[in-house]
Amino acid sequence: MLELRPSCEHCNKALPPASAEARICSFECTFCAICVDTVLGNVCPNCGGGFAARPVRPAQDRQGGNFLGRYPASTTVRHRPVDPAAHAAFRASLEDVPPDAR
Repeated sequence: MLELRPSCEHCNKALPPASAEARICSFECTFCAICVDTVLGNVCPNCGGGFAARPVRPAQDRQGGNFLGRYPASTTVRHRPVDPAAHAAFRASLEDVPPDAR
């Protein structure tokens, strides 16, 4: 079950459960699309993986009780701003490795 973290780990922008701006890596590190594109360069600072759009959990029970009311989003904020210089060096080390091969 995805945790649906409430905000961008870098800039702390709110990313509510229905946000189309949320991006996650395979470990559910959560960032906004702007930070992924402009600061991170599609490289997760925590694991080195790439990002994908976070799916939206249905707000209403359409089938089987699988909805936001039964499985609410997390309220735990993980605000860990990225050091741009350190991340640039990390990102450079992965420059020749496509996201699906990291």
